[in-house]
Amino acid sequence: MPDSTLGAMLTRRSLLRSGVAVLAAVPWAKPLDATSLPASRSRREAVTQDGEILLGVSAAFSGPSRGLGTELYRGAMAYFSHVNDNGGVNGRRIVLKVYDDGYQPDACVANTLRLMQDDNVFLLFGYVGTPTVTRVLPLLKRFRDRQVYLFFPFTGAEPQREPPYRDFAFNLRASYRQETAGLVDNFVRIGRRRVAVFYQIDAYGRSGWAGVREALARHGEKIVGEATYARGTPFTTSMRPQVEILKGGSPDAVICIGAYAACAAFARDAVERGLHVPVANLSFVGSENLQRILRERRRDPDSYTRFLVNSQVVPAYDDATFPAVNEYHRLMFQYDPQLPGDLEKLTEGEPYQPLARGFVSLEGFLNAKLMTEILRRLGRRMDKSRLEQAVFTVRNFPLGIDQPVSFGPNRRQGMQRVYYTVADGNHFEMLYDWEAKFGVS
Repeated sequence: MPDSTLGAMLTRRSLLRSGVAVLAAVPWAKPLDATSLPASRSRREAVTQDGEILLGVSAAFSGPSRGLGTELYRGAMAYFSHVNDNGGVNGRRIVLKVYDDGYQPDACVANTLRLMQDDNVFLLFGYVGTPTVTRVLPLLKRFRDRQVYLFFPFTGAEPQREPPYRDFAFNLRASYRQETAGLVDNFVRIGRRRVAVFYQIDAYGRSGWAGVREALARHGEKIVGEATYARGTPFTTSMRPQVEILKGGSPDAVICIGAYAACAAFARDAVERGLHVPVANLSFVGSENLQRILRERRRDPDSYTRFLVNSQVVPAYDDATFPAVNEYHRLMFQYDPQLPGDLEKLTEGEPYQPLARGFVSLEGFLNAKLMTEILRRLGRRMDKSRLEQAVFTVRNFPLGIDQPVSFGPNRRQGMQRVYYTVADGNHFEMLYDWEAKFGVS
């Protein structure tokens, strides 16, 4: 038996003994697709058997953040379905092997081990969240001999953008540092210099918190108040204590770094407790789900959303001036992608109504569009050892929006632009005039 194989087996045994990858002990580690590919194939067979390219996904399809995993998946599948119906990539269909992790790090680790070692996927794709991704990155480094890269995770955190893990991931979206810097710069420019932070108390929240602090420091300011919540907190939770903490700092604006359920609860209680200042959210929040649950069954729903401003990493999903947005609308309507059937078993009693369109599904669509282009550049020789170099050939690629995409050995993030939106009735519109909307009179 080769030394490298023995080492990998021993490493997995040690992980199993430590409890990190005991799938049976993790309630979220459940497969969501109906693929029947055998788990004992060689690495090359993983991408050639039955003419398929197997991509591995672990994301939140259950729990309070399930809307993020659901919409990202649906957007990606709209494009992949189109590709498969038109001959696939160099004659091979793109197939997703999907597991639910409930936005929980331990489950994501277990899923990733299964995807790499049992399912033998060609690459990892479309993961959701900082706390999950940051726990997976050391695995990719430890099993680097397998040459499994993580593509286009739904997180703007820094660990997969910096050493020692940047070599194992490729990002499409702008970073949280870019999002928080843009929000801070715009607030300061219109006279709202006293900024407070509400954040999820984990790697994601601290990443955003650090971005706000750094951006304020460049303007000679500090965070005037901070309050936290635990990952997985539902909308029904009272955020009044957090609102009162932040009110004590007399903020001109609040920047939230969290998921939609908790951030909607905070926005609700901020309005009801008289904290009438702009409440900003990062793109990860899932703007449409945030707005939907915040407005549900309200006599005056506009009063709960008029202070919202959200940063985005893709353009408006209804902007018909962009070819990719038009294509997104057409394919979402044509395929109306649904999650694999096993999802119903995970969320019994917790129905989720998919969105017709949205920022998250548009991001998933663009992720899939670029992923397909990279796979095409490999040609008929589907070899993991050539994947990184194929990515580096993407230079000024026209994705069909208002910015081209480029990668290189020192550039592992394809897009840089941040957009801003505000609530307008039941949808979000682009924000261009910050002074008119939020200026201090």
